[in-house]
Amino acid sequence: MKENPASEASGDEALLESLGYRQELARGMSGFSNFALSLSIICILAGGITSFHVGLCSAGGASIGIGWPLVCLFSLCVALTMAQVASAFPTAGGLYHWGTILGGRTCGWFTAWFNLVGLITVMAAINSGAFDFAVSAFGDGSGAAPPEWLRRLVIVGMTLAQGLLNHYGIRWTTRLVDASGWLILITAAILIAGLFHGASRLEWSRLWTFSNFSGLPEADPVFPRQGNVAWLFALGFLFPAYTITGFDASAHTAEETLRAATNVPKGIVRSVVVSSLLGWILVVAILLAMPDLRTGAMKGPNVTPWVIRSALSPGWAAALLGAILLSQFLCGLAALTSASRMTYAFARDGGLPFSGPLSRVHAKTKSPSVAVWFTALSGVAFTTFVSYTTIAAVCTLFLYLSYVLPVAAGFKAHGRTWSRMGPWHVGAWYRPLALASSLGCAALILLGLQPPNDGAVWIVGSVMAFLLAVWFGWERRRFRGPPAALRALT
Repeated sequence: MKENPASEASGDEALLESLGYRQELARGMSGFSNFALSLSIICILAGGITSFHVGLCSAGGASIGIGWPLVCLFSLCVALTMAQVASAFPTAGGLYHWGTILGGRTCGWFTAWFNLVGLITVMAAINSGAFDFAVSAFGDGSGAAPPEWLRRLVIVGMTLAQGLLNHYGIRWTTRLVDASGWLILITAAILIAGLFHGASRLEWSRLWTFSNFSGLPEADPVFPRQGNVAWLFALGFLFPAYTITGFDASAHTAEETLRAATNVPKGIVRSVVVSSLLGWILVVAILLAMPDLRTGAMKGPNVTPWVIRSALSPGWAAALLGAILLSQFLCGLAALTSASRMTYAFARDGGLPFSGPLSRVHAKTKSPSVAVWFTALSGVAFTTFVSYTTIAAVCTLFLYLSYVLPVAAGFKAHGRTWSRMGPWHVGAWYRPLALASSLGCAALILLGLQPPNDGAVWIVGSVMAFLLAVWFGWERRRFRGPPAALRALT
C-alpha cells in the first residue's frame, strides 16, 4: 500500500537527521516534480534550440545524427553513477556532500565550488540565450543587434521575476516547474510533427553525411575555418553537451522531495533519458526540415527560427516560437532553484563568505531567500561581461567537472570505504560507468577550451588558480565540511 505524504515526509526527515541535518526546507515535491525540475533545466527547447548552430556548423548533419546520441550515452553514464550516490546520500548539498564523503574535504570543497560556479553560469547562459532567441524569433528581421542596455535590462527583468517566484517558496516554483515539464514535452511533440509535415522532402542521408561548415557564417564564424572534418565532428560534441546538463537539480532539491532516496535518482536518470531521446528526434526534425544545409549554416544562431518559419504557417510558427521562449524562461526559473539550494547547502556548512545569512531559511515560505537573491545577482553580473557561447562553454565544463569528481572518488571508494548503498543502484556496473564518465569528462574539457571558446580558457584557468590559492592558503585549515554524522555512514 502506498504511504501517504505525511508518512513519507516523516521517513525522509528521519533519514535526513541520520545524515546530520534537521529538516528546514518545505518538503512536498513529488517524484514527477523532482523529475520535471531536471527536465526543465536540461530543456531541449533551450540548449537544443539556441545552440543548434554549434552542431550544424561543425561537421554538418553527421554532428546531429551521429554526434548527439554518442554524447548522450556519455551523459547517461554520468547520470547513472550520480543517481547511485544520490540514493545513498539524499541531501540538498548533493555533489558537494558526495565528494566529501567519498573523496575527503579537498574533493568536496572543489566539487562545491565547481558546481556552484557551473549552476550560476548555466542560469546566466539560459537567460542570455533566451534574450538572443527572442530577438531572432520576434525581431524586425534587419539583423541589427539591439543596444546593450536593452539586453541587460531584459535579462535583469527576467532574473528578477525568477527570483521573486523562488523567494516566495517551493510551492509556486513546483507548480510552474511541473507546468514547464509538460510544456516542454507537448511543445516538442507538436514542433516535431509540424517540422516533419512541413518539410519539402526528407533527405535521411543528412543524418550521416559529414560536411565542413567551418568558417560560417562568414561575418562571425561558429568555428574557425579548417580542413580537418574529424576534429570538427569532435567539436560538434559541444552541442549536445551544452544541452544535456543541469540534471543535478534533482539532487539539490532532495530535502524538498518525498521519498528522496528513490525519487531523486529516478529524477536524474529519467530526465537524461527523456531529454536525450526526445531531443534527438527534435534536432533531427530541424535538420531534415531545413531547406538547405549550407544556407542554414550561414544563418548562424538564427538558423532554428528560420527553419521553423520555413516549414510552418505564420500562425503556427509564432505560437511555437512563443512556447519555446516561455519554456526558456521557466528553464531559467528551475536553474535558479537548483543554484540557490546548492548555495544554501554549502553555506550551511560554512563553505561560503557570509555563510550565516546565505544559509538562512525564510520562516514563512521555508525558502532560502538570501541564497536565492545572491545567486540571481551573480548570474546577472556574469551575463553583463561574457558572451553567450563563452558562458555556455564555462557552465558545461564546470558542471561536468563537479559531476565527475565525486563519481571518480566513488570509483576508488566503491566496495571499500563505501559499502552502504541506497535503494537505487546499478550494482557491479558502477565502476565501469564511473571510469567511462571520468574519461569522457576529460575529453569534454579538451574540446570546450578550443577556439572560438578562448575566453573560457581564461575564465576556467583563473577560477582554478584562485580556488587553489584559497584552499591551500586558508580554507584547508578552516573548512570542516559536512557533519561528522554524514561521513560516518561511509
